[in-house]
Amino acid sequence: MQTITVLGSTGSIGVSTLDVIARHPDRYQVFALTAHTSVEKLLRQCCDCRPRFAVMRDEQSAEQLRAGLQAKGLETEVLAGESGLEWVSAHDDVDSVMAAIVGAAGLAATLAAVNSGKKVLLANKESLVMAGGLFMKAVAESGAVLLPIDSEHNAIFQCMPANYQNLEQAGIRKILLTGSGGPFRQTPLLDLAQVTPDQACAHPNWSMGRKISVDSATMMNKGLEFIEACWMFGVRPDDIEVVVHPQSIIHSMVEYADGSVLAQMGNPDMRTPIAHAMAWPERIESGVASLNFTDLARLDFESPDYQRFPCLRLATEVAARGGTLAATLNAANEVAVDAFLGEQIGFTDIPKVIEQVLNGSDCHEPVNLDVVKVADAEAREMAYQWVARLQRTA
Repeated sequence: MQTITVLGSTGSIGVSTLDVIARHPDRYQVFALTAHTSVEKLLRQCCDCRPRFAVMRDEQSAEQLRAGLQAKGLETEVLAGESGLEWVSAHDDVDSVMAAIVGAAGLAATLAAVNSGKKVLLANKESLVMAGGLFMKAVAESGAVLLPIDSEHNAIFQCMPANYQNLEQAGIRKILLTGSGGPFRQTPLLDLAQVTPDQACAHPNWSMGRKISVDSATMMNKGLEFIEACWMFGVRPDDIEVVVHPQSIIHSMVEYADGSVLAQMGNPDMRTPIAHAMAWPERIESGVASLNFTDLARLDFESPDYQRFPCLRLATEVAARGGTLAATLNAANEVAVDAFLGEQIGFTDIPKVIEQVLNGSDCHEPVNLDVVKVADAEAREMAYQWVARLQRTA
């Protein structure tokens, strides 16, 4: 029996994780669930899973959850804030932590799990984007087991040898990181400025939260995954090629020195990588339907258009430059996407904000987490200023 803390249990990854857990009550037990401010959703999950602890991001939401649990006669203890998130991530009774909090908010708790030597199921790509060097050093020193949940990184992991250490030792020529291109892959460029948040969130293949859906539409999500892959697999930016694959059937590929290309395929359902990582090195039922090859009319591939997807260009440039610029990129993107979802700026303003913040930021060596946090805070402040400027000129 493995005990699991699910960070961000009310989001799409968290919900899919609980679905897989429910299919294997003899293997997994929920230790803690956490949410931002979704009290009602977390209350329902607590009723279903009966965790020992639940964590909300603020005390007001925590009080509401306590009242709801008491009314239902449940004994789940409620904590609040970042300290609560870190506590349920590092607790001695926890075997595995699903790190599924979106954005920079998940960094501290995910690092707490790593420093405690847990099996960390990483869906929070921002942890590696913001503090990749510090994060991987902590993994090595603590003995934590780091397993990727992003479908692309999980696919790469599955296509690599079990004893993977580096590309040369494994005989790997390059990594092929696939992306669907999102809902605007063929939209006329002149029309992009007018797209709405609802249109940007209507992904053709995946069901995701609104922030990550917008990131997919701009292909910033692929850019963040590009940076994450560099750290997770210890490779240089030149070792990774981004390939647009609209059907989202091949989740990524690895090309070997002898010309062989291994691909991981499957229906676009996050329960596949979640179940793979939860049971690794074993395999368990995920609830995902079998891939019907006779129904696949075609599989298309194309190179990314950096004019259409400037966010992807910015991310790959940042990956090559290194330092704190990745934290800057991530922070500016979070502010810009939030402003777009709030209809303060347009869709094509997102990369404008990010590029202006990058151009105005210094690049430092992230020697500790404080340096990363300063870069994050400065980038957010600058991004808010650029959002305000764009609003005034609209």
